[in-house]
Parts: sequence; structure tokens; C-alpha cells
Amino acid sequence: MPPEQIDTRLLVELTEQSQDLNSDASRITRSALADFGQAVEPVRRRWWERGGALAAAVGTVALLGGRRAFADSPSPSPSGSMADDIMALQTAASIENLAVSVYRTAAGLPFIKDGNKTVAAFIAKTTQQHEAHAQAFNAAATQAGGRAQNGPDPKYKAVVDQALPSIKGPADVVKLAITLEDVAAQTYTKNVSQVSNADLRKLFASVAPVEAQHRATLLAVQALLAGNAADLVTIPVDPSKLPAAAGSVGFPDAFYRTDNASPISEGAVK
Repeated sequence: MPPEQIDTRLLVELTEQSQDLNSDASRITRSALADFGQAVEPVRRRWWERGGALAAAVGTVALLGGRRAFADSPSPSPSGSMADDIMALQTAASIENLAVSVYRTAAGLPFIKDGNKTVAAFIAKTTQQHEAHAQAFNAAATQAGGRAQNGPDPKYKAVVDQALPSIKGPADVVKLAITLEDVAAQTYTKNVSQVSNADLRKLFASVAPVEAQHRATLLAVQALLAGNAADLVTIPVDPSKLPAAAGSVGFPDAFYRTDNASPISEGAVK
């Protein structure tokens, strides 16, 4: 089709919709986090009361037995489904932490820093979003009585450590980033059906599509790089120059798979 016959208004509209998705997701994430904090406080109070009663009983038994009782009782720990929720949040934070680390490393590579400006801008923006996601997951974990996870996911850190020395160009960076974005999207999609709290389900459901969007973008970039069309990785782009696969390569699945979702305990604080 000749360039003059191509209506680029749809491409502009899709770009705006992409930006709207991130804005809506951020708003929903903030709302879910605030609602979760309000909902979980009474539960935490019950944990504390149960823990205090247990400590008092243990102290009484110790005194009757002639042994010294400790004045400071240990803080009760979450149990049951809430403990699983905390592990899921910590694992999610660990995936985000690793993604941030990888993107920051990539941003400093000469062929990224001094290369395609669109790729560099994507990495910078995506890093900010992963930082925000890690903060949200950790905030929910601590609100639920758990600890923040500031370390990387151990399973995929091993994958990253193995891949980094062999990175030679943008295509290698994109391939590694696709792996991390995919596991994040799959994990959070599966977490929606695993966590016990409605606000947590909303939290995971608001972040998952953002990670899926990252992956879709990277898949399109990967296809262009593989087709020796790095000059087309730009915004705005001339649609008439894009290969036919450009419109479908970013969405290989009608429904997002969860086969490779990380188990909730994978990145939990030990």
C-alpha cells in the first residue's frame, strides 16, 4: 500500500491507549494498596492480641516451673492464607527488583546508551515502572505483617548471571528482558487466583497487563532487530515500512499463559 493511503491516526490512537493503560494501572495499584492497608489492620491487630495472650500464658507456666520468664514477648507471625499472600508479594517484589537491576545494567551498556534512542527511552521508562511495582508489592507485604523483599528472585538471578557475560548487542538485551517480563506477567496473572484478599487480587491484576505490554513491545522490537530493521525501532514510525508480522508478533497468545509462573515461595524472604 502506498504511504499516502495509510491512515496513521489508528497508530496514534493505539499509542495513546498504551499510555492510558499504564496510567489506569498505576491508579488502580494505588487504590488497591490503600484499600488493602485499611482491610488488613484489624487482622494484624488480632494476630498481635493472640500473640500477646500466648506469650502471657508461656510466661505464667515458666514462673510456676521456677524458670525465668521473658518480659518481652515475640511478635506473632502471620499464618495460613495471609502468610501465603505475603510470600506471593515478596516473590513479586523479588522479580521486580531483578528487572530493575537488569534494566539499569542495560542502560549503561555503550550500545544501549549511545544507540537507538527509542530503546534507551523505553528502558528508562520501564525501569521507573518496575521500581514503582516493587515498592507497591513491598508496601503490601509490610502492611500484612511481613518483611520487605529487597533482593532479587534467586531462580532468575541465576539465569541473568549466566546471560550477562554473553550479551553482545541490543538483541541480547531484548531477549533477556522478554524472559523477565514474561515471567512477571505470568506470575502476577496466576497470583490473581492464588491470593486470599480482593484488594491483593486487584493489585496483581493491575500490574500484570503492564508487564505483558512491556513484553509485547519487546517482541516487536526483537522482530525488527532480527529482520535487520533497527532503523524502524522509532516513534513515530512509518507504518508502510513495517514488515507484515509487526502487527501480530507482539501478541502470540490469545490468552496469557501461566505455565512458567513462579511459585509464591520462590522469592519469599527466608
